[in-house]
Amino acid sequence: MTEFVSLTLIEKGWSHDRKYRAVTAEGEVFLLRVMPEGTHEKWFPWFERQKAYARLGVPMCETCEFGEWPGREGGVYAVQRWIDGEDAEAVLPRLTPEAQYEEGLKAGRILRLIHSLPIPEDTRRGLPDWEAKFNAKLDRKIKGYLDCPLRIEGDAHLFRYIEETRPLLGGRPNACQHGDYHVGNMMFERRGEFPGRLTVIDFNREDFGDPWEEFNRIVWCAGCAPAFARGRVDGYFGGPEHVPELFWRLLALYIASNTLSSLYWAIPFGEREIRTMTAQAAAVLGWYENMTNPVPSWYTEA
Repeated sequence: MTEFVSLTLIEKGWSHDRKYRAVTAEGEVFLLRVMPEGTHEKWFPWFERQKAYARLGVPMCETCEFGEWPGREGGVYAVQRWIDGEDAEAVLPRLTPEAQYEEGLKAGRILRLIHSLPIPEDTRRGLPDWEAKFNAKLDRKIKGYLDCPLRIEGDAHLFRYIEETRPLLGGRPNACQHGDYHVGNMMFERRGEFPGRLTVIDFNREDFGDPWEEFNRIVWCAGCAPAFARGRVDGYFGGPEHVPELFWRLLALYIASNTLSSLYWAIPFGEREIRTMTAQAAAVLGWYENMTNPVPSWYTEA
């Protein structure tokens, strides 16, 4: 394992991993990620895919070292390239809508690149049918919402839309997913002129599933910079004229599902997160006209 003379804990983010700004005796800076949960067998394929994404040209914090963590809790560690830059959430509001859209195009193309990585055949054979998998997830989320003491004003619109559009899940493919693709997991690396190079971080929630489900967290992009969110869709599909109607209908289903679960997810984190998710639910219902229009207003109101 690389020897570090300085480790500074990074406390931001929602993952259960421990992350450090790690400095070597030669002054080189890296990101050290310690993943105590799971086993080497679970995380080694993740490490291999990280290398494969980098070979594809995905701008990311490449993983340059991986192994078993020597700490008492076990688990594994990854040494990743340190990104010298700013969080996308801080940079995007300072850009013009035109510049936001251009960066969104880049984000969409990057996501398309991530989804292009082939799933190994032995892994693909073991994946569950997407329709069955997501319907089970929907049922869990609905139960979690109904069991919690809080309610979203207008939740009947969400329930109605979910039940109307469940049949659209049939036949959807599986692809490699980043797992948490939104502005909170993007940075602008300081390269050349402001804002720098858009870079993707935090692949630790990667999964396999419908590639279009990967847009379910675009609500964070739309809340931060609507033009960026619009560009992200157009960049992924190669232009607004190529965005399928089915994509919008499924995306609204995926966002409705997340909207229900976000409220009970927030409860353990306190009133601030509850207010954030309540406000986001209201925004979602507004964008979708109480789930009567599958194309959100942040896309159409350019």
